[in-house]
Amino acid sequence: MDRSGTPLWPGLALAAATSIALVAYGVNPWLTLAVALVWAGSLFLIAINPPAEEIIKVEDPFSSDNMAQLVEYSGTPILVMEGSRITVANRAARKLLGKHIIGQDMRVAMRHPKAIKLLESKKNGAANIQGLVRRRDVWRINRQNLGNGVSVVELLNQTAETDIARSHTDFVANASHELRTPLASILGYVETIKDSEGNLPPEKTEKFLDVILGEGRRLQSLVSDLMSLSRIEAEKHDKPRENLPLAKLIERASKDAAGLERADRLEFDIEKDMTVLGDERQLEQLVRNLVDNALKYGDTDGKVTVSLSETDNAEAKISVTDTGNGIDPEHIPYLTKRFYRTDPGRSRAAGGTGLGLAIVKHIVERHLGRLDIASELGQGTTISARIPAQDT
Repeated sequence: MDRSGTPLWPGLALAAATSIALVAYGVNPWLTLAVALVWAGSLFLIAINPPAEEIIKVEDPFSSDNMAQLVEYSGTPILVMEGSRITVANRAARKLLGKHIIGQDMRVAMRHPKAIKLLESKKNGAANIQGLVRRRDVWRINRQNLGNGVSVVELLNQTAETDIARSHTDFVANASHELRTPLASILGYVETIKDSEGNLPPEKTEKFLDVILGEGRRLQSLVSDLMSLSRIEAEKHDKPRENLPLAKLIERASKDAAGLERADRLEFDIEKDMTVLGDERQLEQLVRNLVDNALKYGDTDGKVTVSLSETDNAEAKISVTDTGNGIDPEHIPYLTKRFYRTDPGRSRAAGGTGLGLAIVKHIVERHLGRLDIASELGQGTTISARIPAQDT
């Protein structure tokens, strides 16, 4: 019988009858036998049952076990929820929220009204959450339903982007204020001179013109510093590659900052010449800014010491020390912020833009160094830049 249950003997009988007829008609017996064997063989092949079909069980691709293996090593915190219960938390999520969240109700794990509202919803969606982990953190939560009550929650840290946007907003506001002040003075005095129709006393006119000139120079310095800061930030990822001996560079930049009228206040303490991988223009600007600040805000008649030494970590240490009144400790952490001033009135009177140390900080960071500020009230201030030295 074949695989459908039909008996084989009718086919075999037909093959035998056909063979006898062929022999009777004079066909070669061997050829007739071969045909009969092929006929019979084909009948037996038909009768063979094929192997049973193998049934492959397909696992649910969205099971907790499968999802856990899939997301474990992602750098983004990812949670898998079944209903409102967290069944999977990858390594990044456990580090962020704690190992205890696995098995918890998401309302207990999150504890944030906006996050809970999103995760309780049966719809896909996203929400920005502030203070999920720390007070100033900003996270974007994306929720995607996979069916069968399973959903995936992705946590994206938006804190850096928010801080950058806030920093840009503050920078524009501060820059606008700093530019507006000298412009208002210039316009005010120019209008006064113009409205007087030449009736102002010469000495007063001279005084007004001096103010206009001073404010113009202050405006020029501010624009120059803004351009310098912008250029340094644009180059911060380009590693300096020029081998620069520092001793002559420091002396040249210091004297340039002091000018002829303040050069006698400089003292140099250079232990030995050292070489660094650097940007010559930026390192000169670093020294000029530090020396200029020390001369402006230190003791009016005091000396400013510029030194170069080697640290125990094979770093070139450029230090500038003044003999001024020093800086209150509460101000020191903020000195490298843009437009930060410990004494705004004194700084503006001295022609400061509030950007000098911000520029210095960015230059030091580009050169893979560190900036240190040490100061005591009544004892003066020392600002040091440490930059990795090259073997000579």
